[in-house]
Amino acid sequence: MSSPIVRRWRKVDFDDDGAPSRTPPSTEDTPHGDTPAASRAGGRVFSAERKMLVRLLHELDNPPIQISLFNGEVISTNDERPVACVVIHDRATLWKLLVDPNFQFGEGYADGRIEVDGSLAALLEIVYRKMSTSGCAIDGARAAVNWLGRHAHSLSGSRKAIRQHYDLSNEFYRLWLDRQMVYSCAYFTQEPMSLDAAQEAKLDYVGVKLDLRPGETVLDIGGGWGATALHLARRFGVRVTALNISREQLDFSRHRAEAEGMTDRVDFVEADYREATGQFDAIVSLGMLEHVGARQYDQFGRTCDRCLKAHGRGLIQTIGQNVPEATNPWIDKYIFPGGYLPSPTQLMTIFETGRFSVLDVENLGWHYARTLAHWLARFNYAEQEVAGMFDAWFVRLWRLYLTGSMVAFSTGVLQLFQVVFSRPPAAPIRWTRAGLYREPTATLPPWARREIPAEPSKVRPR
Repeated sequence: MSSPIVRRWRKVDFDDDGAPSRTPPSTEDTPHGDTPAASRAGGRVFSAERKMLVRLLHELDNPPIQISLFNGEVISTNDERPVACVVIHDRATLWKLLVDPNFQFGEGYADGRIEVDGSLAALLEIVYRKMSTSGCAIDGARAAVNWLGRHAHSLSGSRKAIRQHYDLSNEFYRLWLDRQMVYSCAYFTQEPMSLDAAQEAKLDYVGVKLDLRPGETVLDIGGGWGATALHLARRFGVRVTALNISREQLDFSRHRAEAEGMTDRVDFVEADYREATGQFDAIVSLGMLEHVGARQYDQFGRTCDRCLKAHGRGLIQTIGQNVPEATNPWIDKYIFPGGYLPSPTQLMTIFETGRFSVLDVENLGWHYARTLAHWLARFNYAEQEVAGMFDAWFVRLWRLYLTGSMVAFSTGVLQLFQVVFSRPPAAPIRWTRAGLYREPTATLPPWARREIPAEPSKVRPR
């Protein structure tokens, strides 16, 4: 095991590509920063603080990371070229980070009290890879049980939580989502492929998996900005009822349906999934189950059971995790209040409740990592516009959220499950998977073949 390396560097310089410079300004070893200059920078670093930081790095298997403290002292346990330097600007932030890293890293980063010189993604990848192999599933499951009790997911509570995230403003999301405003995992069928094309491929993939036929009825639980409902109606000739409790999204979807002449094919309804009525040939839900809460999965299953016809089928796409783990408290407070990601066992509760047959399960986690890479690049490109809408704190908050999510999928901490189900008897929708990788073959009327009209955008051409 490497011994801790303590140096006094005023600042770690990094190259244009985000990598640390090979020739930092000063590399002379010092007695742990106990100099007049260090004192003026923020006071002494006590031995106990230093030992705790070294222990933290040891627990991460001594990664190529540096920690730069408020007095200029830099701590590392690895002689390799660092991928990033975590800069902590004051003692209070240091202690908060040591006591509660899951919450306080995000707090400090968003506030600017913690900065990352170098690659934020590389830093998070090191931490997430350790998380994925640490074998703490039992502790995580216990924490999840305690965490689930914090959110009742009542009708009013769900509306409040959804609006905190999705009603930030349509213009904000327009800056970095694709042209159709699809806020869920895309499907990259070839290399290279644009985000617009990959999102359209995902919506086609959903329709093909459900074997949708012209004239059938579909219940879209979640709705989003209307892309799923409008695409399925246009591409497969079905009639769609889309449920949503975000007013911003509903207004956007209704205006879009009117502009595209699709109001007779798609109906956007302000309703919670528990308020769904009617019966449908198919049910689809993309990226909505994350807001339901594990204690409500049986209720979600009963809704599907109530609304699905005798020979109906459904598709649920949701972010998931390998074992039950508590939602990160920082994510819960600032990004997805009340959100919870199911493990495979928890996800099956939905289908067991409705006595459904599971026909197909696919993990598209790597596709979500690539989707998030596109979103992050677009978000960073539009940073000035985002800061103008909100502030610098919001920019850092969302950059950490998008980067962390991207890395969580690429390291296997998070998964993206697509599950197709039906009522028994479970006659296969198709005999093999070969048909999933072909173009949809539904015969569409002329009105369904028209191109999606271009939408205005304030984003500079990319």
